[in-house]
Amino acid sequence: MRRLALSTVALSLLAAGPALADDTADVTAAIETWGRTVADGCTSDPNKIVRLYAPDGVLWGTLSPSIRSGAAGIQDYFQAACVRLPRLTVEFKDHRVRVYGNTAIDSGTYVFSFDKEGDKADLPARYTFVLVKDGGQWQIVDHHSSAMPK
Repeated sequence: MRRLALSTVALSLLAAGPALADDTADVTAAIETWGRTVADGCTSDPNKIVRLYAPDGVLWGTLSPSIRSGAAGIQDYFQAACVRLPRLTVEFKDHRVRVYGNTAIDSGTYVFSFDKEGDKADLPARYTFVLVKDGGQWQIVDHHSSAMPK
């Protein structure tokens, strides 16, 4: 009986492994999509970025002295940020993804590159994204970003 119980536990752990790996990859992909969408949204439509956040999402943006919440607040942030950072691109340097059921946290660093008076400028920053899986899609519910200390 004890051997059967241990085998059942071992099989359960093995079965959970790939799902966790898939979720980790999906979270990383969702955050990378955020980076591409920020670059694209800043040149075409900042609302594309807002759609990646949950309706009650919260953003503490790199360029903002105040926290933003909900679609209107997040939209307001990105409209202003896209003006301040023309030709914006985002390059992720590392991801530290942890998945807890339908909730995931990704902490790491990224570099915002943009046009500053005709030259390329870089703004290194650190981030934490909290995502929740809703209907099979990972949505950002909390995002904190701050410039990297010198």
